[in-house]
Amino acid sequence: MSEKILHVLGALALELTPGSSASRDALPQSEAGELGAAIARDLARFSPEAAALDLTTAGAHYDPVELLRPGWPIHRELDQLGARAPGGGSGGARIIAFGSHDGRLPGALSPSADYAGGPLRLVPWSLAGSADTVRDVGDACERDLMERGMAGADTALLAQEAFDLQVEHARYLTMHDLCALMAMQYDHAGLAPLWPVVETALLSPDRDAWLDAPPEPLLHYTDHEARIALLTPNAWRARNGESVADGGDRDDERLQRRFAHYEARQRQFAAVLRAHGVAVTFAHCQGDPVGEL
Repeated sequence: MSEKILHVLGALALELTPGSSASRDALPQSEAGELGAAIARDLARFSPEAAALDLTTAGAHYDPVELLRPGWPIHRELDQLGARAPGGGSGGARIIAFGSHDGRLPGALSPSADYAGGPLRLVPWSLAGSADTVRDVGDACERDLMERGMAGADTALLAQEAFDLQVEHARYLTMHDLCALMAMQYDHAGLAPLWPVVETALLSPDRDAWLDAPPEPLLHYTDHEARIALLTPNAWRARNGESVADGGDRDDERLQRRFAHYEARQRQFAAVLRAHGVAVTFAHCQGDPVGEL
């Protein structure tokens, strides 16, 4: 019986200098291989057992939302392409780096132009091998990588020059570390109420999650999709305790503005969820919105 193959999933996180942007999001094969070798050296310095594992990476950088999607699609694509790469079963650890050919990356690895220009760019990597070794390396990464996982100075400089970036910090993160980092960023961006739903879709996609915290939109994640309640103005007023006072037209305008803000918040949440690869549907609710979602 063949030994079970497991994976450690992570990324080289490149924090860019404020105001800078990337002019190159993918590397040709030779440069991708050089960067892959540098990543492998760094990870082996951090956890020597990592040197016994296959490392698969892409010579490309992505926005966090492209990596943080249910099923980890970029990493899954790396693993599937890596499984077909020559040299498997030779007994030695491999470094498999996918670069561009004629300006195109293989499979579904091309970064999306829709999310270019963000301050944090991620080069994904995957370590694969025997279950015991992967488990030991994975435990070490989850325990210590966030605190101690700075990239080597040579690796940071290589990534900066290869991608034509201005890199302020370069460090390694597991996908769980990246989730924790994004939770903090969403908090700072005023999106903290939505993050538990995103996290459920990423880490426990078969579970349900609710956002039921007025005045925020009502949202139910179930069956791998997010259902957002569409409320009439009267239903919104009842749910949020809004009432028309004796302010006449001025009071009615105030309520209209608040309802418009609520609808804009719904659209914002839907856009964030879709960026993370979560399907979104809007449900017209006639009675009890919680019961209808």
